[in-house]
Amino acid sequence: MPALLNKSLSVLAVPAFNDNYLWLIHNSRHAAVVDPGDAQPILASLEAHGLTLAAILLTHHHADHAGGVQTLLQHFKVPVFGPAGETIAGVTQGLAEGDTATIPELALSLSVIDVPGHTSGHIAYVAQGHPWLFCGDTLFAGGCGRLFEGSPSQMVSSLAKLSTLPGDTLVYCAHEYTISNLRFALAVEPDNAQLVARMANEQAKRDLQQATVPSTIALENATNPFLRYQQPTIIASLNDSGRLTAKQLETGPVAAFAALREWKNGFK
Repeated sequence: MPALLNKSLSVLAVPAFNDNYLWLIHNSRHAAVVDPGDAQPILASLEAHGLTLAAILLTHHHADHAGGVQTLLQHFKVPVFGPAGETIAGVTQGLAEGDTATIPELALSLSVIDVPGHTSGHIAYVAQGHPWLFCGDTLFAGGCGRLFEGSPSQMVSSLAKLSTLPGDTLVYCAHEYTISNLRFALAVEPDNAQLVARMANEQAKRDLQQATVPSTIALENATNPFLRYQQPTIIASLNDSGRLTAKQLETGPVAAFAALREWKNGFK
C-alpha cells in the first residue's frame, strides 16, 4: 500500500499575502505543508479538501514562510522539519544536506539540500520518487532570491546544485515574481528566443490570473539569467552597461553573478 499512496500524491498551491505560494503535498487524506507563512489559508484549504495535517516543512526563517507554524501546531500535533542552521520556533527536527525528511502518512521522503544565500541556513527539499523541488526563496521562476544573509559565492554554489537536478524537475518556489523577473531577464539577454517565448506564455497566464509556477529546471536553465550568468551574451550585457569590468571578471565568474544580482536589486 505505501507505493499506492506514494503514487497518489499531488501538490496543491495555497495563495497567501500578496504573492506567496504555500504548498500542500497530499494524498487526499493527509497533507504536509511547505513554508506556511500564514496559518489561516492552510487551515481553510485543509478543511475544504478534507485533509489532516501530517507535517510541516520549512525552508528558512522568514516570517512569510514560518509565521503560521505556531497556530497550526495549536490544531495539529505534527513534526516540524526545518533548517538546522537557523533558529525557528517549533522546529522538532533540524535538517542539513544529506538528511531526509520522512512523512509516513504520505509514504513520502524528501532529500535535503543546503542552499544558503538568501538566508544563511536556507535548505531545499527534493521529493524522492517525484520530480518536485521545494526551494523557498533560493531559485525563483526566472530569478533568484536577494542575498539578505549570504554571499554571492554561496548563492552561486546553491543555484549550481539546483541547476543540475533532472530537467523535468518541477520548481515549486514560494512567490509569484515571474513577470518582473522575466522583464529583467529580457533586459539582460534580449535575443534569447526561448526567453522571449517564455515571457509571452507567462504573461498570457497572468492575464488569466493563472499561476506561473511551478516551472521546470530545464526551463530555468534555458531562460533564468542567474543560472546563465556565465553565458557570453550576459557577460556582454554586464560589460556594455558598465556593471562589470574585464578586471573584475578576472577574479572569477562569481563577479559576474554579483554584478547581475546588484543590477536586479535596482531594476524597475
